[in-house]
Amino acid sequence: MKILLDTHTALWWMNNPKKLSYTAKEILLDDDNKLHFSLVSAWEIAIKTSRGRLTEFPGGVRSFLAKIKASPITQLSLISSYIETAEDLPFIHRDPFDRLLIATALADSMTILTADENIHKYPIPTIW
Repeated sequence: MKILLDTHTALWWMNNPKKLSYTAKEILLDDDNKLHFSLVSAWEIAIKTSRGRLTEFPGGVRSFLAKIKASPITQLSLISSYIETAEDLPFIHRDPFDRLLIATALADSMTILTADENIHKYPIPTIW
């Protein structure tokens, strides 16, 4: 299964796995799943860290990205088709980072691993 990690999922997996659901842990540890992380999430981490709103990951986005690169997670860039897909999404959720993650998953036929109830409202496969 192609899995896109929501930002909080990736943060918790790298820094505080106790916050993950049992199902999320199973998905993350299953070698048959192809895990993906969007640079949109890295951007979100960088902004929240610079504003002092994200202190749970020591070293900020640089340390976080180093851990991602050392993991079996595929890093996705932001491409125009994701932005085009985001334009067509209904405004169920106004968070621009989450909207781009939803669009990425839709464009690339992925399931989002997320605890965010607003993301679950979109017509996209989610797991938690």
